[in-house]
Amino acid sequence: MKRMPPKRRTGLLVGLLFLLPASANVYCQERKPSAAVSSTSADDVAKLVSQLRGKAKALENSSGMRQGFETFTAAHKLAPENVRYSDYVLVRLLFEATRDAGLWNLHWAITDQPPNSDRIWKQWKGVRKPNPLESTATAECDELSALFAFLVERAGVKTAGLLWPAANHTVAVWVVRPTTGVVVRVVVPTTQIFLEETDRFDTKKFDPWRQKTIYEYTRRDVPDSFELPKPLFDFFLQQVDKYAGASDTTLQSLRYLREGVFLRTWTPEQAAREALKRREALGSGPAEDLAALQNFAQDMRSGPSR
Repeated sequence: MKRMPPKRRTGLLVGLLFLLPASANVYCQERKPSAAVSSTSADDVAKLVSQLRGKAKALENSSGMRQGFETFTAAHKLAPENVRYSDYVLVRLLFEATRDAGLWNLHWAITDQPPNSDRIWKQWKGVRKPNPLESTATAECDELSALFAFLVERAGVKTAGLLWPAANHTVAVWVVRPTTGVVVRVVVPTTQIFLEETDRFDTKKFDPWRQKTIYEYTRRDVPDSFELPKPLFDFFLQQVDKYAGASDTTLQSLRYLREGVFLRTWTPEQAAREALKRREALGSGPAEDLAALQNFAQDMRSGPSR
């Protein structure tokens, strides 16, 4: 399933200028990382980031994360000890959470909004009864990429920013500076625009070096004290528990099934059956993949009827 690209927006350059003053801090290896976000009793951004860091730590032993890291380091000819595995896990987790039709049920549409995540948080503020069959917020490629970069920065990982591979499209980029060797720019496609199902995290479809500088996204889209409705806060963490340890291949297939339900090209029951079919085809595959596919089928069948 391939999306038609979004229409060219006349306000894109204005949006780019809007972003640069807030985030034009050129990445430097000596720059101190962001202060760790402290946990609070409220269901706010600080607590969400703290919880995600804890879950990322637990996910380091999952088969999906380990397999993904091996693929990543091999693709860039990096010695595993030259890259912080914990950073990779956090970045991959936040990618899967914030992408279109990903773990947090965000959905792409043309919005003509500036390249920040403000409007996403505003939509989330009103979500009192999240369910697996519906999106939690609607956002365009630049908003989704900004959300990813914002959360990566709050989680203390260096460094994520935005890339314009085309005048009418935005993706995120994670800049990796190994302890030895050359700098690596990792494309983080928070939508599948211009991409196929085989294009995932670290896709080579877009050249991250076509843009001279990747400015680290340091804009504070919302304060750490910004509170989310408790049902939505809990939903986000439950989705991580259900799916984040699965392989790239399984998460990508579930992303397309989830999108099909959002677009109503799949009924929830059809999506559930397809997930179970793929689970059966895995046989005795990784436990995390089997569980993710089973969880998805149950979610499709437990959501409120349309």
